[in-house]
Amino acid sequence: MIKLSGVSKTFRAGFQKAYILENVDLDIQMGEFVTIMGPSGAGKSTLLNILGLLEQPNEGTYFFMDKPVHKLREKEKTELHKHHIGFVFQAYHLIDDLTVYENIETPLLYRKMCKSERKERILLMLDKFHLTGKKSLFPHQLSGGQQQLVGIARAVVGKPSIILADEPTGNLHSEQGAEIMEMFSSLNSDGITIVQVTHSEKNATYGDRIIRLVDGKITTDAKVNESTVSG
Repeated sequence: MIKLSGVSKTFRAGFQKAYILENVDLDIQMGEFVTIMGPSGAGKSTLLNILGLLEQPNEGTYFFMDKPVHKLREKEKTELHKHHIGFVFQAYHLIDDLTVYENIETPLLYRKMCKSERKERILLMLDKFHLTGKKSLFPHQLSGGQQQLVGIARAVVGKPSIILADEPTGNLHSEQGAEIMEMFSSLNSDGITIVQVTHSEKNATYGDRIIRLVDGKITTDAKVNESTVSG
């Protein structure tokens, strides 16, 4: 599904070229639940943004669904993103003046989809995420956990092939965080590929593979039961 070869992301520091990511090789198969871990500044979010077509690497090749992302025009990348990728953010990124229903509807408005089909999908998401009673509320009227559920529902409503989650439980207390991780596990069981960035060793165990980044380089890539989860 995803194949990165020799991917690097750089920036200029005076007369020097500094690496955010350096020579990253990565394969992710359809249906995997992959966790990216590492210290702050390791390049985790940059890698996630490259996977999500939000950033372009300076070097290397990227194939997504067999398409050469590194050769695509912006319009083609936008179409790939729109139809195959769902993003979940630590800070929720809900639109404050839209209701729960309207926030979930947002990604569908960018597609040529009739109103009745949009409504059917949204009602399904509201039911799946136990948000039916909250559909007319605004984000500030929800708890942090409820806001993140809306964020996930919005990411899933377009039926993406993959969900990219950047510290999805970072702003939640442990009980809410566990609920969100159980939801990701359920979505993965339904066949959705998930890649999460997290600092939480506990959250990493919900997936089946852990990739560790240090200074922009992959240092380990192992199945969860093979990885030193304490390390």
